[in-house]
Amino acid sequence: MAKISHGEVDRFKLIAAILVIAIHTGPFISYSPSADFILTGIVARLAVPFFFMASGYFFFGRMKGEKAQERAALKRFMLRIGLLYGAGFLMYLPLNVYAGHFNEPWSIASLAKDIVFDGTFYHLWYLPALMTGTCIVYWLRAKTTDRYVLVVASVLYVFALLGDSYYGLAAQIGFLSSFYDHLFEWFDYTRGGIGFAPLYIALGASAANRDEKSRSGNWYAAAFLVSMGLLLAEGIVLHEAGYPRHDSMYIALVPAVYALFRLLLTWGGRERRFMRQASTWVYMLHPLAIVLIRGIAKLTGLEPVLVKDSLVHFLAVTALSMLLSSAVVFLAGIRRTKVANKIPGTDRAWAEINLEHLDHNLRELKNALPPSTQIMAVVKAEAYGHGSIRIAKRLYRAGVRCFAVAEIDEGIKLRRKGVRGEILILGYTPTHRLGDVVRFRLTQTAVSANDAERLQAFGKKIKVHIKIDTGMNRLGEPYDDTERVLSMYRHSRLKVTGTFSHLAAADSLEQEDVAFTRMQIERFESIVRQVRAVGFRPGMVHLQSSYGILNYSELNLDVARPGIALYGLLSSECDRIRADVDLRPVLTLKARVTRVNGVRAGESVGYGRSFTAPLDCKVATVSIGYADGIPRELPERGGCVLIHGQRARIVGKMCMDQMMVDVTDINDVRQGDPVTLIGQDGENRITAGEIAEMAGTITNEVVSALGARVSRIFI
Repeated sequence: MAKISHGEVDRFKLIAAILVIAIHTGPFISYSPSADFILTGIVARLAVPFFFMASGYFFFGRMKGEKAQERAALKRFMLRIGLLYGAGFLMYLPLNVYAGHFNEPWSIASLAKDIVFDGTFYHLWYLPALMTGTCIVYWLRAKTTDRYVLVVASVLYVFALLGDSYYGLAAQIGFLSSFYDHLFEWFDYTRGGIGFAPLYIALGASAANRDEKSRSGNWYAAAFLVSMGLLLAEGIVLHEAGYPRHDSMYIALVPAVYALFRLLLTWGGRERRFMRQASTWVYMLHPLAIVLIRGIAKLTGLEPVLVKDSLVHFLAVTALSMLLSSAVVFLAGIRRTKVANKIPGTDRAWAEINLEHLDHNLRELKNALPPSTQIMAVVKAEAYGHGSIRIAKRLYRAGVRCFAVAEIDEGIKLRRKGVRGEILILGYTPTHRLGDVVRFRLTQTAVSANDAERLQAFGKKIKVHIKIDTGMNRLGEPYDDTERVLSMYRHSRLKVTGTFSHLAAADSLEQEDVAFTRMQIERFESIVRQVRAVGFRPGMVHLQSSYGILNYSELNLDVARPGIALYGLLSSECDRIRADVDLRPVLTLKARVTRVNGVRAGESVGYGRSFTAPLDCKVATVSIGYADGIPRELPERGGCVLIHGQRARIVGKMCMDQMMVDVTDINDVRQGDPVTLIGQDGENRITAGEIAEMAGTITNEVVSALGARVSRIFI
């Protein structure tokens, strides 16, 4: 299950933000205007298209064809960028007032033009362009294929190109000259959300949905270098000819940006959240840094150095922009931590359940299956420890209409909390509880022919699924006793709405296990054919659980029953799968530091004095233990937690309610700090699979074992 890393994309986004500073400060203008033009008029023009392409890649890369989910994602995106634009508008409003921008005559039309097209400050045009371009590409993708989206976006790009760096060419053609003259009576530029942004956003969307594994990093590197050579030649020739009205757009810029982006994807690298966030704020804050540097220079008499020396001016503005941006990112992180600390249920130990990841995993699994195959979500054992009620309701909203539980009380709980759809009890229900099966409109599994006779004898109509044993030897009537299987369909009080079996070794791709699974599939399909041949209706036919989907997705059955995969996990991280799916873990497990204590060399920690400090060290106590479902053997097997993004080894014996960790090498650990046991913190991650491997078990057990004292926080 390959996962693309985006660390180098994050890194270049920060470089791109610095290139934007270069455009607005002219680093070499006091040394060599020609060199400055090559940098700011050509090379640095990679920056904004790269931003557009990255936005298209990450936004549309999450789209999997679910219309309601896509519309909701678009609304969230527009709101987020709109709020950022609003913050920028307010931030630079005093400068606009000081510059006399509002002293000029204005109208509703001119105000709308400034807000929607030009931006209310010279760099803010990017944000409305991003919103407009994203909406255009979203609408086009809803109407046609990626290829035609690129064709339409290219036509719009040519239109804008002729009003930008190729304006001199358009000015020589009568009707085009007249058209652009009229256009520029209303607009300042053709670069923007209509002509400029859509092509790069569409390229990003295309890159997110296109498999180009055959292209190597060397291929993209060569393509980038060739494109940059053409770009430099194009920019210089146009500049010498005096064509540009503005120099934001070039023909060779398109392949250069695309090749660069794909090259960075092939390089991968660890994700760099700080660089990603800082790049946004460098872009937003650098005009403020320009004003501040000029003000400081004037007050200190350092204008000859800080302003008139263009390179020093650029470096000073860049340094101040980075400082301001780092402060914003840091303060935002502190605020998020404080908000998180105030969330009810996060006082001791809690699991954060990412419902967007659940939606994503559902889409991935559905896309792996034939279009006609429906999903029966397995939500037994509190949805594998994730919280069955909220999980089932979220999945119902996403279109799931069938659920599976292990026993009757799990089904009743769902019904009492308002969960609709069919709820199948996978296991045995004793006779004295069959009235509740009927009362709560549950579907019971007939686990054998004898069991079907028992259900018939109950005397009331019961909806059932017939279980066939095809080789698991756990539940079900053996497949080869055809007469006994058929007898289960003859009972007058049993309303058969489904027939199913279970694959014993679908998680293995070893030759013998694949052969056994194929044999189970043939046995199941054969008995279903026989059921139909004698005139019985088997109802919805289902066989695949998670690994049946991931390794045998070609089966064209009515329903599939994902369990652990729905929650973004494989039972073991060593498992190989055939399906090309991107599963995202839904659960993150956290607790808190309750005490930090210095331990001298030779002192012991915890029960049985199992850990003795070899040197002076710091030990933090964490508010979670084996009664919360954490495997007790983790300390002896090298188990760790994450604090401040760094690994801290568990020391001493695991306690019922607490554990101790070595934080000697982690700075500023304090009481109340969050501790991550499963999930990501900064650059580091601990997976449920890592814990399962240490404990000698599978991820199913790790997450399902999380106790009731662990609060579930749904995000």
